[in-house]
Amino acid sequence: MSTDNEGNEGNTVPSVPSVPSAPPVPAAAPEGTPQGGPPAPEAPPAAPSDAPTAHIPAAAHQDGAEPPSAGHEQYPYAPPSPQQPPADSAAWPPPPPTIPSYADGGSPPVWGAPEPEQPRKRRAGGLVAAVAVAALVAGGVGGALGYWAADSNDSSSSGSTTVAASNSPKDFKRDAGTVAGVAASALPSVVTIDAQSGDGEGGTGTGFVYDKEGHILTNNHVVASAADSGQLTATFSNGKKYDAEVVGRAQGYDVAVLKLKNAPDGLTPLALGDSDKVAVGDSTIAIGAPFGLSNTVTTGIISAKNRPVASGDGSSNKNSYMSALQTDASINPGNSGGPLLDAGGAVIGINSAIQSTTGGGVGQSQAGSIGLGFAIPVNQAKNVAEQLIKTGQPVYPVIGATVTMEEKTGGAVISDEGAGGTPAVTPDGPAAEAGLKAGDVITKFNDTTVESGPTLIGEIWTHKPGDKVTLTYKRDGKTATAELTLGERKGDS
Repeated sequence: MSTDNEGNEGNTVPSVPSVPSAPPVPAAAPEGTPQGGPPAPEAPPAAPSDAPTAHIPAAAHQDGAEPPSAGHEQYPYAPPSPQQPPADSAAWPPPPPTIPSYADGGSPPVWGAPEPEQPRKRRAGGLVAAVAVAALVAGGVGGALGYWAADSNDSSSSGSTTVAASNSPKDFKRDAGTVAGVAASALPSVVTIDAQSGDGEGGTGTGFVYDKEGHILTNNHVVASAADSGQLTATFSNGKKYDAEVVGRAQGYDVAVLKLKNAPDGLTPLALGDSDKVAVGDSTIAIGAPFGLSNTVTTGIISAKNRPVASGDGSSNKNSYMSALQTDASINPGNSGGPLLDAGGAVIGINSAIQSTTGGGVGQSQAGSIGLGFAIPVNQAKNVAEQLIKTGQPVYPVIGATVTMEEKTGGAVISDEGAGGTPAVTPDGPAAEAGLKAGDVITKFNDTTVESGPTLIGEIWTHKPGDKVTLTYKRDGKTATAELTLGERKGDS
């Protein structure tokens, strides 16, 4: 599987939906009603089914427009009932107009329509119906409007529209295990990295505090352009910015370690989890700077494990290989190098690459998230980081054989010859000592099925030099196994 690395910044400004205005309050009945007058008449019969119907557009309540006033009724004319009192009668209130029906037989919410049986009490039903629609459109203001509607009956006697929440924001505490709690704890240890090359070009990525000495762990492709003759800065979530320098980087693993210049006291490294114990379906939290939007938090799950990924930064013909953690947490250009956390806030991976649809949309210059993100398992990243801090250069485990990079070959095929005409199987190397030959097809690495050369390399690099492994291979249609001890190669070739 070939994927794109993340990289540069962008700008986006979300819009804020309007808040619908509160409905007008129906007018109170006039004072001075004569005593002893004839009783109020019963409500007139409903209008005939063929009477014209007034329609109230729902959009009027969503965009904040005022409903029609009492002086401009939209109800159809209803003839007076035979029981209606004469015109000079002083009875109050007069009978209400007939309320039109919806096509499904229900009645629409009517602002200010008086109740025949309770003329002095407001109804909240129409308001609640409007809030339900507004909550779908406005989202963020739905909770506040819903609370106002639920409380309107209790506060109607006072005439006040001010509502006090029972718990003020300062009293609201988020548990440590919630996404908000994890983000609040982790964000101070995540940095946005700005890499500017010598020719003025650059990009934005992410990293996180690895130790109290000021080492920052990130991706190699985030810092590669500025590693030799550029400038690197790391900005914390509190806005404080520090210059940084490259301690070491491993192009094959896509891992790099920076160190802050004049690192502040009190740095808090992020806790490292155990990526070997991660299960499909576990919750994930990604932190980064997608398209330059620093301190962005997204969530998802582990979608798959041991996903073979070969990723390139587009600027060279060299790829990075990983047996990746796959997540559907939203990861975009600029998330690269940021932590992928578990539900407890421990780092389980370094966000590194995304799969995207080819072609893109009109005017789209960079790939975006489609829910297929890939992270370097933290167990592997930790081994690489320790080696880079110790020696400044990576060390790769090897089997001592060159394999083809073709996909869909049913395994990793050992080439006929190596780079520059060298032997495909290194003399006296691990593979040679195990009896492997050119043309053999390696189908398993320990218990993991190998589908191609990149798959094999990704699995090998999850181990250390000196580890003993078992290879299953095919030769002339027959299956055999071989045990070998992994060798080592220093530096990027």
